[in-house]
Amino acid sequence: MRQPVQRSDVAPIDDQPLDRMDEAQVRAPLALPRRKRTRWPDDIDVIFEKDPAARSIFEVVLYQGLWAVLFHRVAHRLYAMGVPFLPRLISQLARLATGGIEIHPGARIGKRFFIDHGTGVVIGETAEIGDNVMLYHQVTLGATGWWKHRGDGRAKRHPSIEDNVTIGVGASILGPITIGHDSKIGAMALVVQSLPPHSVVVAQPARLLMGRGTTAELECQQDDDLRDYVI
Repeated sequence: MRQPVQRSDVAPIDDQPLDRMDEAQVRAPLALPRRKRTRWPDDIDVIFEKDPAARSIFEVVLYQGLWAVLFHRVAHRLYAMGVPFLPRLISQLARLATGGIEIHPGARIGKRFFIDHGTGVVIGETAEIGDNVMLYHQVTLGATGWWKHRGDGRAKRHPSIEDNVTIGVGASILGPITIGHDSKIGAMALVVQSLPPHSVVVAQPARLLMGRGTTAELECQQDDDLRDYVI
């Protein structure tokens, strides 16, 4: 087994010292399956595809992530039509109904979008999300500061997430950057620069304090199952 790759910051896997064969072996199992499993519409079918806890349609219709997406579809259409106030009202009602999933009605979201658990997710007005994207709870797709665009409140200031991207728990992606397709963003990662396709980024692992100030690294899961570690 290879020794865990120690990183002092968040970085794409392309920057890690892996030879071509190892890199291909790491990336291959990370591709998410994209298949139609049920007769339900995409926003429901994707839940059955990606969540092993989803066992029946009766359970799935209770998912707060599903309702957040459905509310947003309506709010975004009204927003695109130039309807005042109502889209924002719908988004705020959705936030209350879904335990804190806040999606601005201006955000553009593609097909088969899935928010797992969902609590605390924030998606900004100019965010763009492609197809088959999955977010875990407490993810933020935000801006880096309102003061940068005082002249035009609708200037691009939030991330663009390309197709087949998975973003782990508590990750923050900030600014008008692009996350390339088929990338994986690890839990608690802070990303403030664009990433090429097929990137994998992870936050620095926790450190365990032992005895009188001595330190030891926690056992890293990256080599055993990279898919679970980064998600």
